[in-house]
Amino acid sequence: MNLSAPTQIVFIISLVIAIIGLLAALGLLAFIPLAAVWIMLIAYIVLAAGCLMRGA
Repeated sequence: MNLSAPTQIVFIISLVIAIIGLLAALGLLAFIPLAAVWIMLIAYIVLAAGCLMRGA
């Protein structure tokens, strides 16, 4: 299994999800039904998948 850098779009998507998770943790986005830790986990999974898949 070779790791590669994620594409710019995958990185930006992951970053946006992580920022949403941070805002939810600070209580600024109370309307999101998920806990902030789950949102941050989703951001990490997206980034990890981008590193594992070639060309993604």
